[in-house]
This record gives sequence, structure tokens and C-alpha cells, in this order.
Amino acid sequence: MRYRTSEGEMIPIIVIIIINVLFYITVNIANMMDKPLISLLALGVTTFLHEPWTIFTYMFTHQDFMHLLANMITFYFYGSFLNRITGVRTFLTIYFVGGLVAGLFILLIAMSPYYLTIGASGAVFALGGALAVLVPKLKVFIFPIPVPMPLWIAIVVGFLVLAIIPGVSWQGHLGGLISGLLAGWYLRRRLRLII
Repeated sequence: MRYRTSEGEMIPIIVIIIINVLFYITVNIANMMDKPLISLLALGVTTFLHEPWTIFTYMFTHQDFMHLLANMITFYFYGSFLNRITGVRTFLTIYFVGGLVAGLFILLIAMSPYYLTIGASGAVFALGGALAVLVPKLKVFIFPIPVPMPLWIAIVVGFLVLAIIPGVSWQGHLGGLISGLLAGWYLRRRLRLII
């Protein structure tokens, strides 16, 4: 397995986490002041044409602390590992393209045009999808299961579990996952990783 190491490789990961935390704090302060920002930052079919920036801002927006925490912990582990394999530029490309593709899936196959979507999950699933192709046999633990499992199984199980939870955007997760799988397939051929 080839790993790249460079000074400052964790900087983009830390910056993305900080941006997500700042969005979270801002959204919740605005809520306390009775000036909700979610409608200006969340992605929705009916609002997208008037607020096109939401295809980007929804990826950084979380209203619930546990949603933010789960996304950022997963982002940290997937992101730091993928960053070491591919380098900063490729890692960031997979993350942001995955988030944008997730947004397109939300817009194209949303269950209701009135739903608003927030969260980094689609972009995080893109990282997971890429890793599932690049290092499928890597053993990981998923809370609360105390037994290690191959990464590709963990990604599939995570997707399926989240897909059945009401109110969770399976469309965004699917878009991110597909873009990550395609990126992983392309990179596996280019990087000639020994798995």
C-alpha cells in the first residue's frame, strides 16, 4: 500500500470541520434570535432556482449537534485515510464533487419538492465509497458492533441503515456513494494500489 505524507496534510480536514462547526453555531444562534437561516442554506427543489448557492451551503449546514458530530467524526476518519492515499487535491475533489452529486440526486429524486436537506453526509459517503473500492478489506469497527468488519461491508450496512430512517436523505447518500465508488474505481486503476 502506498501512502503519501506531506506537511500540513491535516489542514484541509481541520478547516472543513471548523467551517461546519461555525455554520452550526451560526444557525443555532440565529434560531435563538428568531431569525432562522436554514431556509437560506438548505437545499430544496422549490428553493434551488431562487437560491442556487444552497447546492454548496447545504453540505456545511447542521442544526442538530448529533448530526454534526456523527458527520464530522466519520469525515475525520475517512478523510484523513483517503487524504494519505490520494493527496490533498484528489481528496478535496472527491469530497466536494461527491457533495455536489449528492445535491443533484436530492434535486432530481426528492420524495417531495418541499423537503429541505442539510448535512455533509453525501460528501462523506463519497469518501467512504472511494475507500470501499481502494481498500475494501480494511477492517473497521462500527459502533455498537464489537466485531471488526471489512470497510466495504461497513459502508453498505451504513447506507442501508440510514436509508430506512425516516427523514434521512437517502437520495443524497446514494449520490455521494455512487460518485465515491466511481472515483475509487478510477483511482484504483491509476494508483495501482496493492490491496
